[in-house]
Amino acid sequence: MDFKGKKAAFYTLGCKLNFSETSSIAHKFEDAGFQRVAFKEKADVYIVNSCTVTAEGDKKSRNIIRGAIRNNPGSVVIVTGCYAQLQPDMLSKIEGLDYVIGSEDKFRMIELIGDLSKPEKTIVHVQEPKRIQSYFHAFSYGDRTRSFLKVQDGCDYFCTYCAIPFARGRSRNDTIANTVREAEKAVVKGIKEVILTGVNIGDFGKSTGETFFDLVKALDEVDGLHRIRISSIEPNLLTDDIIEFVSRSEKVMPHFHLPLQSGSNEVLKLMKRKYRREVFAGRVQKIKAEMPHAFIGVDLIAGTNGETEEFFLDSYNFIREQEVSELHAFPYSERPGTRALSITPVVPVDVRKQRVQKLINLSEKKLRHFYEAHLGTEQIVLFEDMKDKNSSSGFTENYIRVETAYSPELANQLRRVRLEEILSNGHVKGILVELLNC
Repeated sequence: MDFKGKKAAFYTLGCKLNFSETSSIAHKFEDAGFQRVAFKEKADVYIVNSCTVTAEGDKKSRNIIRGAIRNNPGSVVIVTGCYAQLQPDMLSKIEGLDYVIGSEDKFRMIELIGDLSKPEKTIVHVQEPKRIQSYFHAFSYGDRTRSFLKVQDGCDYFCTYCAIPFARGRSRNDTIANTVREAEKAVVKGIKEVILTGVNIGDFGKSTGETFFDLVKALDEVDGLHRIRISSIEPNLLTDDIIEFVSRSEKVMPHFHLPLQSGSNEVLKLMKRKYRREVFAGRVQKIKAEMPHAFIGVDLIAGTNGETEEFFLDSYNFIREQEVSELHAFPYSERPGTRALSITPVVPVDVRKQRVQKLINLSEKKLRHFYEAHLGTEQIVLFEDMKDKNSSSGFTENYIRVETAYSPELANQLRRVRLEEILSNGHVKGILVELLNC
């Protein structure tokens, strides 16, 4: 069906994987004739790619959906993503919502909406978790300089606090050869940097008999690709081979993100994580031994069921001693159907927030220390396409956010920059040194 002249608007919540998938879905709509417009504009169809990692994510998803319905009551409104997969009955009660589309069918969206007529009641296309088996390629382009390249989907870990395996199914991926072809397509679109994304990317290869290490080596050979970043990877899946390869590679950036979740071994046991904190400490030590300048980000959950004050302090003190660069701290959020709901004691919400704030304060100190250690050095920055004309900004290889005087010519360019000082917004002021021939 030709949808020429119709307008589609998209809103994405949650992780980098969601952003990559939204971008690919949006381009399918464009290929069908739709014009993509901003979400605040009047559109014929609104698509919300939802998140359900936390209760706050659920709430925000509902608010965005209702906002779209109010914005244009005659439009078709669709919700997909993890929240749609896990709570279709709840979402179908929202008056004016037309389609709830689960994980297995999200890339069939254009087929499912037919001629864009509004149905009399909400239509739900959601498969049981065990039937979520398809793998769909995705990479983002057109909305930012860097591209989120999907390399894996699903998870087999079933941590007690997490509902994502039920929302996305079991771990799966395509072959290295096909994934490399997706990266090559991104290069053709003018992308210089890709961020490898998925639910559990270190688990890559389970469905094809390959390994994540082999994937990284293959992507390192892609002509025209200047930068590769490894997004969140489990500490037990980040091998010495991977770390050593990154230390030698000119393309794979010295930037790691480790979802530790807790620095207390007792809490890690309650969470059913696949490692103990000593494994995490060993990974940090190995990274810093090979790449002293490497950026290491860490995910932490504060106040999960069973986390006593003693366990939290044990976790905090452990993290404080680690040579990491930044902490991403979140309060524990109860997820329906997860095993953590049966664990006691339950930490009061206000205590969870206090613990998160303590971790945020620690993170600010660590990040400033990391930035200060690089002042006066020259770094290569890939500048982004800035909508804000007050300054141009981008990231160094080791993920320092740099700002310099605005120039539209800097967008998607690699430039050598001298790091001068930390600005009031926490970014680093940079002075251009030279243009690289890239």
